[in-house]
Amino acid sequence: MDDMVKTAPAHFKGHFAGRSAKRHTLRTPSDLIEAGMATEAQRTTLEAVGERFTMAIPPAIQDLITHPDDPIARQVIPDARELVMLPHEDPDPIGDDALSPVPGIVHRYADRALLKPLLVCPLYCRFCFRREHVGPGGGLLSDAQLETALDWVRQHPDIREIILTGGDPLMLAPRRLKHIVQSLSDIPHIETIRIHSRVPVADPVRMTEELLDAMETDRSMWLVVHANHASELTPQATKAIRAVLARAIPVLSQSVLLRGVNDTVESLEALLRAFIKARVKPYYLHHLDAAAGTGHFHVPVPEGQALLRQLRGRVTGLAWPTYVLDIPGGRGKVPIGPEYLDPASPGTVSTPDGEACSFT
Repeated sequence: MDDMVKTAPAHFKGHFAGRSAKRHTLRTPSDLIEAGMATEAQRTTLEAVGERFTMAIPPAIQDLITHPDDPIARQVIPDARELVMLPHEDPDPIGDDALSPVPGIVHRYADRALLKPLLVCPLYCRFCFRREHVGPGGGLLSDAQLETALDWVRQHPDIREIILTGGDPLMLAPRRLKHIVQSLSDIPHIETIRIHSRVPVADPVRMTEELLDAMETDRSMWLVVHANHASELTPQATKAIRAVLARAIPVLSQSVLLRGVNDTVESLEALLRAFIKARVKPYYLHHLDAAAGTGHFHVPVPEGQALLRQLRGRVTGLAWPTYVLDIPGGRGKVPIGPEYLDPASPGTVSTPDGEACSFT
């Protein structure tokens, strides 16, 4: 995004503060230019990126951008570096396609499966591992495809948990979401339903009573909210999260460790503290999946481990996420956080600040 930084409009900073929530989502290079987030000189680059990867920046996210290279802008404004494909990058970095027995289902673990009822999001992140699939057209399962997916779940009694993902399942019409939640709730072996969503942060006005009603179930229901920077936990986002909590639905977080967004001790600490303040339990901090054109966001694992090591003892254990790597090819997630036991010296452990101590 270096070219965008050099040519940023002088009036950009604070340009969106206080604007109406009824503004439209920015979806095209012309939208970006008219909003002051890019200049006419960048149109060709923006159009080239847009031919491959979808863009959508909803009003709630627009209001957080103060500069075209700030931590929010980096996540959402198209960048010429997205057209640079590294040898290890993959259109399907975690093997979703190979592990999909029927449309809409991904079965990676013995006791749980993903159900992707649509591939639409309120916001298209520039680092998304499903960026080759989400966007226009929406990938909405037809009624017949949805029933086939639900039948697959019914026929697999070892499945105890369904994770609704996509896309973003909270972009569904409340009636459609209610049908899915109720259908899953009627399957005897389903104990837990988990919804992964960016909506409470990216488009909190969608969190209506009708949508909340659609999440009601007698099963264990959890919401996992995706946010990567403390500024995303706005009063509006917090209000939407509190409305979910008021329905006795626990809320967890997931974040991606991203260069220029949350790759400092200060920014990561602020994010974790913002989650706790909003009554959200930090759950996963993801190592970046190697999706095509995302190399400029990459933070090496040792650097991520060092960040977490520095945070140990600095933030409450309530704020501690599990740092995870999704092994390429669909082999599953594994924790990759810092180690404190010394395998070369049994009975030795290091303190958060690196001092070696003995124990029995």
